[in-house]
Amino acid sequence: MVRFDARDPAGPVEAWVADGRLAALPVDPRLLGDGSGFGSAAGPLLVLSAHADDETLGAGGLIALAVRSGRAVTVVVVSDGAGSHPDSTTTSADALCHERAAEARAALDELGPGIELVLMGVADGGLQEARVDIRTRLASVVADVRPAVVLAPWRGDGHRDHRVLGEIAAELVRGAAADAGAVGAVGAGAEAVGADLAPALFEYPVWLWHWGAPDHPDVPWADLVRVELDPEARAAAARALDRHASQLRPLSSRPGDEAVLRPDFVAHFRRDAEVFVRSEPPEPAQPVSAQPASAQPESAQPESAPHEPVLPETAQPEPAQPQGTRFDATHARQADPWGVTTRWYERRKRAITLASLPDERLGSVLEIGCSIGVVTAELAERASSVLALDVSEVAVGHARARLADRPHVRVEQADVTRGLPDSGPFDLVLISEVGYYLDPDQFERLLDDVERVLAPAGTVVACHWRHGADDFRQSGDDVHAALLRRPGLLPVAHHDEDDFVLDVRSRDGRSVADRTGLR
Repeated sequence: MVRFDARDPAGPVEAWVADGRLAALPVDPRLLGDGSGFGSAAGPLLVLSAHADDETLGAGGLIALAVRSGRAVTVVVVSDGAGSHPDSTTTSADALCHERAAEARAALDELGPGIELVLMGVADGGLQEARVDIRTRLASVVADVRPAVVLAPWRGDGHRDHRVLGEIAAELVRGAAADAGAVGAVGAGAEAVGADLAPALFEYPVWLWHWGAPDHPDVPWADLVRVELDPEARAAAARALDRHASQLRPLSSRPGDEAVLRPDFVAHFRRDAEVFVRSEPPEPAQPVSAQPASAQPESAQPESAPHEPVLPETAQPEPAQPQGTRFDATHARQADPWGVTTRWYERRKRAITLASLPDERLGSVLEIGCSIGVVTAELAERASSVLALDVSEVAVGHARARLADRPHVRVEQADVTRGLPDSGPFDLVLISEVGYYLDPDQFERLLDDVERVLAPAGTVVACHWRHGADDFRQSGDDVHAALLRRPGLLPVAHHDEDDFVLDVRSRDGRSVADRTGLR
């Protein structure tokens, strides 16, 4: 996920127009009702919105076209919208809920008659916490509406609520597809019948247009499609957007009542086309193969951290799903999911970590959670050998490609909760952005294993994000507290900031000056 501040200026519309690729995007006929879905070529359209105005920003023009063509349209707004002005002293959260609900209804009326609006009223910013309830309620909506097309916020948008709702939508569409296949299997032509019954999923970006640029590595160009808007649809979308006054204009002149949506951001939604991410929901999770070791759910991205920039979340486990499968999907969607090659935060943290290593020459290195191999490449400059592990096969593939010219580096797919490889001893073990994906007992067992493979004078380095995320099973601080409780690992260096904590512990407790003969 990306990190951004909605108060900052948005990227210019002109950059996208000048690039040319946006205008050349293909059209997917299913979006306009020219495709199969629940037995009707122009079947119902179901639009899922994390917040009132998301659906208007991301798909207002398409909704207007759908209504005009006679398609049934249902819009589900999941959150209550009360969190848009947390510092307001003039408008209460309850008043804001009512205002945003009225704005949603007025906006849809501008897009066309007969649009059904479902307001779920989940706490703004709390979709992850209400995930199970949301999924259950939306499953009922899908069963009732039987949509040909489902629109949902793009999972890569950089906002936690958008990601969570996009993930729920993918789960529901995948389930509908599985049910359709089962129905088709009862009679002849199961595959064809299943295709007729299964809805198509498309995701609409919103915040991409704020933080993104045409050459940003997280822009999913290969999956983007375009819907041209005629003047009537553009005008309807513009009127609908103007109905969201609480987001476009200040609530008052008092501090805390500022407009949420900047004009330079809104300009992206005044274009003559809308853009969607064509989504193929992931297959049902398969068990992770028993390979050597790598505890890091998702490669713990030795350089990760700010997963959800907009709304930090508290740690709690994801729904049961093999870690490798989950992180494979993450890496398949984006080549560099945490921006480790582009973000100053990540580049600076990496430099601090590498500068904290007490020995210039590192000897034999074990890296747990190598992700796409960015840190691995820098470790390789100072090491005689490197074994880099990651739970994601997709990440391992990227890392191997990056390190193909380093014969002394080996990258393996592994789940370290099943034990570390016996190829030690290692002079250095790096555990970066991995520990919080493990529950406390799993992490203690990992530390036992680390001590087992650590050389007599070996060093352990850990670095972790200190804020929460929905897939964390403990905090970064808890991870480091467990490491510091190990009596056989002596302190060499400690660095902490608001955002991350770094610890260097070693069986050789000498300082760098002692190690290099300065004292």
